[in-house]
Amino acid sequence: MDSDRAAAGRLVVCPTPLGNLADITLRTVQALRSADIIACEDTRRTRILLEHHRLLSGRPRILSIHQHNERERSAQLLDSMRAGALVALVSDAGTPLISDPGFILMRETIDAGLSVEVLPGPSAPIVALVASGLPCDQFRFVGFLPRSRAAIEQALSSSEETLVAFESAKRLPSTLALLAGISPDRQIAVCRELTKIHEEVLRGSAIELAARLPSATHLRGEIVLVVAGAEPSAGDSREAVRAVEALAQAGAKPRVAARVVADLSGLSANELYRLAAGKNAAGR
Repeated sequence: MDSDRAAAGRLVVCPTPLGNLADITLRTVQALRSADIIACEDTRRTRILLEHHRLLSGRPRILSIHQHNERERSAQLLDSMRAGALVALVSDAGTPLISDPGFILMRETIDAGLSVEVLPGPSAPIVALVASGLPCDQFRFVGFLPRSRAAIEQALSSSEETLVAFESAKRLPSTLALLAGISPDRQIAVCRELTKIHEEVLRGSAIELAARLPSATHLRGEIVLVVAGAEPSAGDSREAVRAVEALAQAGAKPRVAARVVADLSGLSANELYRLAAGKNAAGR
């Protein structure tokens, strides 16, 4: 390692609590305590977190980084890291870069050959996915749902993966009504204000939840929607299971056979393997 690289600073990506300030990891506390610069979305919100955990005593520089200044700020932070600074990147809540600023800084730090450390911690999509009670083995996070009916129909019909998306309280009733019109029996979880005092998880079919939340007048806070994946066609699934069985009989490992057929059919590899294994067990 050359002397310039050895003297260079680094970027530490620090997840922060979704709402409950106690949900911060010891590693994140240590990184924030050691940081020369803390780059954040909103300096006011970050100061509340830092004051709560008594992390302002070292007086780190606190700089904003958001969609309007990220490229300019990234260049400034890169210069600081090249000079040896430890930069901690945080978002207002959860893991940075997940529908939050930070990607440009992350990419430019990597391209510059500087060190990046990503700490594990809170993430609203993951908390909502687990809380939903819907399958977690395969899922897709799409940021915010598209606004058009056609785009939502495509997102719902194209995959059996559980879909996770952010939604605003204002748009939630119209989105639920749209989902109910497209797939009324589709199971959904509305996860609101996760980890906060007024945390709420509502589960049910699209049509049930659309009826329970007909307006946005009483809704507040951050919302994550979790939507069950599309059901496989019975006919398609039967043919696909037969194909898995044929490949297995020809010598392929069952899981490999299920993945091959899943790639060709668009069905779930895990589900095909489960169905084929179930038939084989029943036949013995």
